Amino acid sequence: MGLQPLEFSDCYLDSPWFRERIRAHEAELERTNKFIKELIKDGKNLIAATKSLSAAQRKFAHSLRDFKFEFIGDAETDDERCIDASLREFSNFLKNLEEQREIMALSVTETLIKPLEKFRKEQLGAVKEEKKKFDKETEKNYSLIDKHLNLSAKKKDSHLQEADVQVEQNRQHFYELSLEYVCKLQEIQERKKFEFVEPMLSFFQGMFTFYHQGHELAKDFNHYKMELQINIQNTRNRFEGTRSEVEELMNKIRQNPKDHKRASQFTAEGYLYVQEKRPAPFGSSWVKHYCMYRKAARKFNMIPFEHRSGGKLGDGEVFFLKECTKRHTDSIDRRFCFDIEAADRPGVALTMQAFSEEERKQWLEALGGKEALFHSFNRAIVPRPEGSAQLDKIGFTILRKCISAVETRDAKTCNELDLENSVDWEVKTITSALKQYLRSLPEPLMTYELHGDFIVPAKSGSPESRVNAIHFLVHKLPEKNKEMLDILVKHLTNVSNHSKQNLMTVANLGVVFGPTLMRPQEETVAAIMDLKFQNIVVEILIENHEKIFRTPPDSTLPEPICLSASPPNAPPRQSKRQGQRTKRPVAVYNLCLELEDGDSPNPSKDEAPAGTVDSLSSPSPTLAAVPGPPTPDKNHLLADGGSCADWAPPTPSQTRSSMVQWLNPQSPTTPSSNPAATPPSSLSSPFAFSHVTTAVDKPPESIISRKARAVYPCEAEHSSELSFDIGAIFEDVQSSREPGWLEGTLNGKRGLIPQNYVKLL
Repeated sequence: MGLQPLEFSDCYLDSPWFRERIRAHEAELERTNKFIKELIKDGKNLIAATKSLSAAQRKFAHSLRDFKFEFIGDAETDDERCIDASLREFSNFLKNLEEQREIMALSVTETLIKPLEKFRKEQLGAVKEEKKKFDKETEKNYSLIDKHLNLSAKKKDSHLQEADVQVEQNRQHFYELSLEYVCKLQEIQERKKFEFVEPMLSFFQGMFTFYHQGHELAKDFNHYKMELQINIQNTRNRFEGTRSEVEELMNKIRQNPKDHKRASQFTAEGYLYVQEKRPAPFGSSWVKHYCMYRKAARKFNMIPFEHRSGGKLGDGEVFFLKECTKRHTDSIDRRFCFDIEAADRPGVALTMQAFSEEERKQWLEALGGKEALFHSFNRAIVPRPEGSAQLDKIGFTILRKCISAVETRDAKTCNELDLENSVDWEVKTITSALKQYLRSLPEPLMTYELHGDFIVPAKSGSPESRVNAIHFLVHKLPEKNKEMLDILVKHLTNVSNHSKQNLMTVANLGVVFGPTLMRPQEETVAAIMDLKFQNIVVEILIENHEKIFRTPPDSTLPEPICLSASPPNAPPRQSKRQGQRTKRPVAVYNLCLELEDGDSPNPSKDEAPAGTVDSLSSPSPTLAAVPGPPTPDKNHLLADGGSCADWAPPTPSQTRSSMVQWLNPQSPTTPSSNPAATPPSSLSSPFAFSHVTTAVDKPPESIISRKARAVYPCEAEHSSELSFDIGAIFEDVQSSREPGWLEGTLNGKRGLIPQNYVKLL
């Protein structure tokens, strides 16, 4: 049963039961007061906890935003870029969520804490004050009555009458105060039902608003979440394919490590122990160095490096080799030793120790020492053994019959394969045979030569520019290759159109056929890391089959530029001080290496590498390019970031006989000594690379004014230089006195342009 009502008539009687009912009301209000006080405390703790949670969430979001995935190679796929950006998206999602949480925390203060504090102070506090007055008047009233009743009847009548009036007035005041107090008690009991609950309703409305905002954020996030799941699945699929390739390569190298040494710009490189002599009586010590030698320049580099000290790298040392001599054990108490004498350090010989006798023989061969083995440190690329499969009539028949069998689920296939029998061939068996045929071709269907060119657009640019670049490259394939690729990609397009039934999405087909159609010529981890970009190329072919194979490339669009992923170093500016020599810029376009002055002490003409001053014997200043030996994988290496030093330089006679004109087609073909060798303009493909030639410090002859297009962005480091972005068109381009630089006009401003940053039009 609840509280009994307080009747106003009972105020005059002021019975014991009336007093019990008043005390019950007072106890209930005290309980309510304590509850609200505790609730306010809990509410403030809730706000503090919410702020702490918000701070923790914001810190978590900050950590997500600042982290960035590193990737192997020189570019990321679109899926990897989306995954990388996902952490920032998660961070933004949490940030937006915490903004709503802060609004909720503020609303708790405004809608719950302050109203409850006001109710407790103004209403419950007022009742407490009324109770104090009521208790005080009760004490005063009944004390006065006791005193009045104790008056002697012998008092004068006037005195007694005056006392009666005073008691009556006091009783009347008490009755009025009692009425007000009873009214207040009952009023507060009713008022608390809405003045206490209404703030609670506002508080929960604020919470519901917060969770609703979170729901709306989740709805907005849902589309991105679905796309991210696809990005993750595509990346996982590519990872599985890449992992299997990496494991296969690892096992090959484990079985035959010597057959898988990578081509290098150095003739020989590896670890050697170098004897460091000390003053007597300390003897000598042997320090491990990583040594590199270039036979063409006879340049020897060695850098101290100790694995056991955390990989500490010491200061390097460079000298030019004069001669190398084998040390026998009767002259030194160590095995596998040989001496090196430096040309620029007369009388100083270094004693070095190889890891084994075989390695010593290889070093002696590379350094021109005695007992040399005709075995190079760096393995040339070994061509894959040619399979029996060919791009001939039989091959096309195999392809068409297999595709027909897959698309119609027909057991009958190529007569040459003897598949027309009663056996119900499974689709996977036929597709395996098809892929095996493609893998057995002497080179992949998309050729080794264009391998790197196809990879470049997959690593950068907009989706439209990628399609345009691959469209252009497909039409550079040999006719039979393009025809077979057309047939196959059309089939893959049909397969992808039924991906809901066969689960072979465009991305899955890219994973399956990327390594088959675009296998690299050299098996390396770097090449395997490019598998994901091969998959992207195949995806583009499937998604744009009609455009790529049924229409010619748009001649109004610029041809794609196949260059290294990162821009070259700009040529050094010529010093104005007399007699000071500068570095010679490398040949433009190939961007392979840079030779410093004095790379070779005084090599003889017979030993001079192609591109040196000795090999450019003609005084003609005509700019020229030196085509290298006809190596089928040259373009592939260069496009994948290889260097021209991966290939043996042509002999001086080859260099002189293969010089071609470029900038001055009217002049006779003669060798040249130019500041920077550049490919001839007559080359039909922008992806054709020529071997580099180094340059002399002689400014080029003035060239006819022409236009040029930037193939790299450049930021000027001097007021006389021009800043520009990729694709900028320069007017009135002419040669400059600065070796390796051109002069041109861009947006009305004339200045210097790095020659290896532009392509002349």
